[in-house]
Amino acid sequence: MIRNSPSRSPRRRRPRHDRATRIVFASLGGGLIAIGVIGAFLPILPSTVFFIAAAACFARSSPRLERWLLRHPRIGPAIRAWRANGAISVPAKFAAVAGMASGYLVFWLTIRPEAPLAVFLAVVLIACAAYVLSRPSGPKSP
Repeated sequence: MIRNSPSRSPRRRRPRHDRATRIVFASLGGGLIAIGVIGAFLPILPSTVFFIAAAACFARSSPRLERWLLRHPRIGPAIRAWRANGAISVPAKFAAVAGMASGYLVFWLTIRPEAPLAVFLAVVLIACAAYVLSRPSGPKSP
């Protein structure tokens, strides 16, 4: 026997978390959006990863905000590609690696760090660049 409940619409998905948890995830998502916007203007700080994380937070707190991010004309395609295939487009890979390299160059020229700090940051950025470059560029082949 199939139950039809008039109080539950099949199109609306309610978050499964309690109110306090939803508030925490929504606040975290809002903070990640802010960092992502800042990252769009700073070469060493990526933005897409923060938007992807914000979408994950909104999936647990606000389906409306998650939909807004997924449908956003500039941010949405990257989030959808990541969710579907773990993919990063070639232009985004180029921008990410170029941003990391230019950010490191600015860091090196302006701060003049001691060798241990310079090497540590270089290793971290190389590892991040390797991860970005290792991701698929599009949908997985069947």
